[in-house]
Amino acid sequence: MTMMKLAVGLLTGSLGILSEAAHSLLDLGAASLTWIAVRVSDKPADQKHPYGHGKVENISALIETGLLFLTSGWIIKEGVDRLLADKVEVKVTWYGVAVILISIVIDFTRARALSKVAKETGSQALEADALHFSSDILSSLVVLCGLGFVALGWKKGDAVAAIGVACFVLSAGYRLGKRTIDVLIDTAPVGTADRIGAIAAAVPGVAHVQQIRARPGGTTIFAEAILKVGRGLALEQVEAVRREVVAKVQAELPNVALLVVAEPLALDDEGIAETVQVTAAAMGLAVHDISILFIDGRRVLGFDLEVEETLSLQDAHAIASSLEERLLQAFGSGIAIDIHIDPSRRSEDIVVMPAADEAARITTEIRDLLSAYPMVRDMHHLTVQCGRSGYYIAFHCIFPKTAAMKAIHEITASIERDIRARIARIDRVVIHAEPDALT
Repeated sequence: MTMMKLAVGLLTGSLGILSEAAHSLLDLGAASLTWIAVRVSDKPADQKHPYGHGKVENISALIETGLLFLTSGWIIKEGVDRLLADKVEVKVTWYGVAVILISIVIDFTRARALSKVAKETGSQALEADALHFSSDILSSLVVLCGLGFVALGWKKGDAVAAIGVACFVLSAGYRLGKRTIDVLIDTAPVGTADRIGAIAAAVPGVAHVQQIRARPGGTTIFAEAILKVGRGLALEQVEAVRREVVAKVQAELPNVALLVVAEPLALDDEGIAETVQVTAAAMGLAVHDISILFIDGRRVLGFDLEVEETLSLQDAHAIASSLEERLLQAFGSGIAIDIHIDPSRRSEDIVVMPAADEAARITTEIRDLLSAYPMVRDMHHLTVQCGRSGYYIAFHCIFPKTAAMKAIHEITASIERDIRARIARIDRVVIHAEPDALT
C-alpha cells in the first residue's frame, strides 16, 4: 500500500495521496512494532519481571504515538507551503481515486479483524492498531474529497485535504498517547477498585474493606485489597475468607489478578460501631442506638434494628438472625450480640389537632411532670397532634449548657416514660434539648 500510494502520489502530484503514502509507511512500522510487542508481552512472568511483560505493548503504542505526531507535523508543513504557493499542479486520475478506494477497503477489513482479536485478548497494542486503522478510513475519505475539489477546479483543495488527514492523525495520536501514558504511570482503571471493594464487602467474614489499589499491566489489572476480619477467627477461617474474595472477584473480573491481605479487626468501641453500621448497610438495613458494654469480662454489643412495620415476627427475626450471623463472622466468638427489633414506619400518617380541652389537659400534664426534674429550666414550642396510632407530642426543653449529654439523655428518656405512663394512646414523643443561654 505504501509503494502504491507513493507511486500514484508522485505521478499525480497530489499531496493528499503522498500524505497517505507516508501514513501507510507509518502503519507498516507500527504494525511491525505491534507484532513484536505482542510476541514479547505473551511471555510468562519471570524472576526479573514478576508482573509479566505486558507493558511492552504500551511502550510500542507510545513509540507509535510519537511517529504519528512526527508524520502529522510534516504533512501540515507541506500543506501550508502549498496553500501559500502561487501555483499548484495536481492531476486527478482514475488510478489516483482507485488507490484511495483500495486503501479504504483494506483499512476497513484489517481494523475489523484487529478490533475483534483485541476484544478477545484484551490487547492494548492490537486495540491501538484497530483505532489507528479506523482513523485511516476517515483520512482516506478526506483525500477523496480533496481530489473532488481539484476536479471541480479548486487546485488547493488537495492541500486542505492533506491538512485534514494530518488532523485525523493527530486526533488518533492524542487518544492513543493519553491511554498509553495512563497505563505506563499506573493510572487506576476507572471503577475497578470500587467494584472489587463491593464484591469483597459482600463476602461473609469481611468486617471492613480498608483499602483497594489497582493498576494496569498489559492485559492484566493487578490489584491489592486490605480487608479487616474478626480477630477471633481461626487461621483456617481467615484463609477461607481470603480465597472466597479472590474467587468471587475473578469470577466477575477475570482480567484482575488480586492479592488479598487480611488483617485482624481491633475490637475497640469505635471500630465495632462502624462495622455494625457498614455490615447493616451492605444488607440494606438500618441500625441505631449502638452500645458496647463489658459484662463479666466479655464485650456485649447491643443495638436497635429497624425493620418494616408490616413484617411478620418470623420474617423480622430471620433478618435479625442473618445480620447477627454476619457480625459474628466479622467479630469472632469473643463478643455477644443483643438485637432489639424496632418497627420503622414507612407510610405517612395524617394528623389533626385534638380538641382544645384535650390539648389543654395534655399540656397541663406535661408541665406538671416536668416540675419533678430540676435540670429542666423551661419548656416551650409544645405541639400536640392526633393520628391513627395515637398522640404525637413534641416540645423543647431548656437545660444548663454545661450539662453532660449522658445526663440529658437519661432525663429525656425518663420524661418520655412518665408521659407514656400518664397519658394514654401515645404514638411518639420527641423532646428537643436546648442549652440555657443564661448559664
